[in-house]
Amino acid sequence: MKDLQDYMESRQTALFEKTGTFFCFSTKQFDEGKKEGVKYVNMGHGMVCNKNHARELVEGLDLIYKESIAQDIKDHGLENIILRELVNHEAYYTGDIDSTFDAIESYGVTKEQIWKLYRNTNHKL
Repeated sequence: MKDLQDYMESRQTALFEKTGTFFCFSTKQFDEGKKEGVKYVNMGHGMVCNKNHARELVEGLDLIYKESIAQDIKDHGLENIILRELVNHEAYYTGDIDSTFDAIESYGVTKEQIWKLYRNTNHKL
């Protein structure tokens, strides 16, 4: 089953190429990635972007995120997504759903929905 990152990855890569965005974690990496005459802004977490495209990058990433969530829900259904994330975050081993909730809160789910599905499926594993 695809996850959110699978939906976002190729679109993000295309946006990075379009906006002159790259990742670097040292001056040497920055020097290797920069283009002459271009001003860059630090977007955080090692990401730098052509200053002229910073707004386009932020807005584009937000749109990709929202559209990818919608596609994930359309393709898999909310219940299957919750189950996927319960397994991914090892909730059935730890008995803790907090990291599952954190991962899919943007999907519009509540902790109550997650707990209900967790309780109804925990004994079946």
